[in-house]
Amino acid sequence: MSATIRPLLGCIADDFTGATDLANMLVRGGMRTVQSIGIPGADVLADLDADAIVIALKSRTIPAAEAVAQSLEALQWLQDRGCEQIFFKYCSTFDSTAAGNIGQVSEALLEKLGSDFTLACPAFPENGRTIFRGHLFVQDQLLNECGMQNHPLTPMTDANLVRVLQSQTQQKVGLLRYDSVSQGVEKVRARIAELRADGVSMAVADALSDADLYTLGEACADLPLLTGGSGLALGLPGNFRKAGKLRDIDASKLEDIRGGEVVLAGSASVATNGQVAAWLEANRPALRIDPLALADGKPVVEQALAFARDAGQTVLIYATSSPDEVKAVQQKLGVERAGALVEDALGQIANGLLQAGVRRFVVAGGETSGAVVQALGVQLLKIGAQIDPGVPATQSTGAQPLAMALKSGNFGGRDFFDKALKQLAGGAQ
Repeated sequence: MSATIRPLLGCIADDFTGATDLANMLVRGGMRTVQSIGIPGADVLADLDADAIVIALKSRTIPAAEAVAQSLEALQWLQDRGCEQIFFKYCSTFDSTAAGNIGQVSEALLEKLGSDFTLACPAFPENGRTIFRGHLFVQDQLLNECGMQNHPLTPMTDANLVRVLQSQTQQKVGLLRYDSVSQGVEKVRARIAELRADGVSMAVADALSDADLYTLGEACADLPLLTGGSGLALGLPGNFRKAGKLRDIDASKLEDIRGGEVVLAGSASVATNGQVAAWLEANRPALRIDPLALADGKPVVEQALAFARDAGQTVLIYATSSPDEVKAVQQKLGVERAGALVEDALGQIANGLLQAGVRRFVVAGGETSGAVVQALGVQLLKIGAQIDPGVPATQSTGAQPLAMALKSGNFGGRDFFDKALKQLAGGAQ
C-alpha cells in the first residue's frame, strides 16, 4: 500500500446510496473521499490519496448475523489502513428489518473497537429529518405516518428510536435530549459522561438543525465509533481540520466524461414517483419495466435496450410504481423475488447500455443502485459536487471511467433527473 494513503475517517454504510450520501457530506466539508463498492481488495487504493474511505455494503435487509460479519470485515480493512475514527452510516429514516440490523451491527463494532459508548443520530435537517425527544420526524410527520410505514422492504411503524434501537441490541439504550444538545459542546460531553456512568452504551441524540449536528460532531471527536445518518458527519471534517490533519483543497473536482446517458429508476418511494411523473409530464421518452413480464420470461431487457437505441435522445427506464401496485406484484411473486427480478433486469439493461456507449448513469433507489454498479463492474467511486442534498456526482475509477448519480429513493427534488444529467454532463457536451 502506498505510504501516502493514511485515511483519517473510515466509514461503513449499509447500502450503496447511503454511502454516496455520506461521501457527499464529507466532500462538502473538504475531505477527499473515495467510495468502495463492497470491501476492497488489499491493493485497490494503492494509487489514490484520500482523507476518508466509505465502504458501501448491501447489509440493511440481510440476516443480522451476515450484516454483522460483513461490517466487522469492513472494520478490519479500515483499521488495517490506519483510520482514526469509524462511522457506521444508516438511513436518515432509521429503517431496517424488524429483526435489525442497526443495533446488532453497532453493538459488534463497539465491541471490536474496545469502546463502551456511541451515538445513534439519523437526523438530516436539510432533507427534513429531525429528532426530538427521541422521536424521528420526516418533515412535519412522525416517521410512522410519513409513508415509511408502507415501505415494501423496511416498513417503519414506530417513530420512537430509543424503543426501536433497544429492540435490536442487548446493550442499554438511552437518550441525549435536546435540552442538552441546545446548550453546546461541553453540556453534551457532560451528559454523555452521565449516560456512560448509568451503563448506557448507545444514546439516540436529538437534533433539529445543522447547528445541532455540528455540536454533536465536535462533542464526539474522541469517540472511536459514531453511528447515524450522513448529517451527523457534518462536523467531522472540522474536527480533523482543527487538529491540523486536513488540507484546504477543492475535494469535489472530477473530470468530464463523454458518451451517452440514461436514467434508471427502481425505487417505489414518494420522491422517486414524483421524479418519474415529472419526466413523463414533460413527454420525454420512458419505458416501464413490468415485474410480471419478467417473471413470465418475456424479453424485457432486450426490449428496453432496443427502446433506448431507437429513441434518439436520453430515456428513462423505470420500474417505479405506487405502493398499491408494488404490493399487488409482491403478493403474486413474493417480496424477495419481485425485487430481485427488477434489480437484475435493470443491472442487465445498464450493462447493455454500457456496451452501446452510455457513460453517464442517473440511478434512483438504493437497491437499484447496488445492482447497477455491480452489473457495471464498478469498484471505486470518486465523490464530486452535490447535485441535491444527499446526492453528489460521482465518477468510477479505472481505464473507462463512468459518471454516475446514485440516488436514495427518498432523496432529490421533483426535477432531480434533469439536474443530475446536466451536472454529470458538465463540459463534456
